[in-house]
Amino acid sequence: MRLLMLGGTEFVGRAVVEAALARGWDVTVFHRGRHEPPAGVRSLHGDRTAPDGLAALAGTEEEWDVVVDTWSAAPRVVRDSARLLADRARRYVYVSSCSVYAWPPAAGYDEDSPVVEGASADAEQTDYARDKRGGELAVLEAFGKERALLVRAGLILGPYENIGRLPWWLDRMARGGPVLAPGPRELPLQYVDVRDLAEWTLGAVEAGAEGAYNVISPSGHATMGALLDACVQVAGGPAAEGPAELRWTDPEVVLAAGIEPWIQLPVWVPPGSESYDAMHRADVSRAVGDGLRCRPVAETVADTWSWLQGIGGTAPQRPDRPVVGLDPSVEAKVLGG
Repeated sequence: MRLLMLGGTEFVGRAVVEAALARGWDVTVFHRGRHEPPAGVRSLHGDRTAPDGLAALAGTEEEWDVVVDTWSAAPRVVRDSARLLADRARRYVYVSSCSVYAWPPAAGYDEDSPVVEGASADAEQTDYARDKRGGELAVLEAFGKERALLVRAGLILGPYENIGRLPWWLDRMARGGPVLAPGPRELPLQYVDVRDLAEWTLGAVEAGAEGAYNVISPSGHATMGALLDACVQVAGGPAAEGPAELRWTDPEVVLAAGIEPWIQLPVWVPPGSESYDAMHRADVSRAVGDGLRCRPVAETVADTWSWLQGIGGTAPQRPDRPVVGLDPSVEAKVLGG
């Protein structure tokens, strides 16, 4: 298989490239040159947002079996890439998001649920949901449903994370002392390890899958307790403030303190809320039926910690995403410190 990866040097794109190389695929990476791609690929350079930014692609007569694209901003960028490659690639995979569903999605929403209105393949950047839906429309317009695969991911965790969610929890455990753990402990979570996302995507390409898929673990694959216990296990050893100690706190107490779910306490949203149903209760039976396999949360956490240690302990941060995490003084106040 010959893969053209648009991006491919960070998080999801990098995981896809590494998975493709492990399968023996021939991989070309089109990127801006700001980060080194994995060894073993051929690089083409260009900035998709710049005038003539696709010149390196337009200037080659190469053809590919599949293009994978993770773009998250102006849909017109996906439109231009898809149009250029429509006669030179057999399939186009767009890593989209469950955010494309109309808000609020009902618990158990599936791929046929209503999507946001007002999206356009020709649009400039607006908001995340419409940008992702616009990207989907751009791919469908250029490749048609039979040649398009829309991978609607939810929460993505694992090595190379440049959003900061799991890295923040790991760093918090490493700091030690009492840790505000938002309850309930048994709260079911829904996420996907970036490597499982990559493996499923490539397997789906090989199998000829088409259309949209919600690609996240089944709800309850892990719980908030299992996730934070795993973080303590790998990162919460002796520290200046003593070993990390989880202090489980009722959602009502967390919310009354003015703490913002998902942003200040990454991954967590209170049960019973619209956000919880959207983030952690999607129907993923289609992807599971077509081969999605999810590794244990302890493996995701341990491998992310190992990666963090290997790069000096500080995770990269995407400039277009908010910095996550809870101020220590706020945490201490809630815990009565």
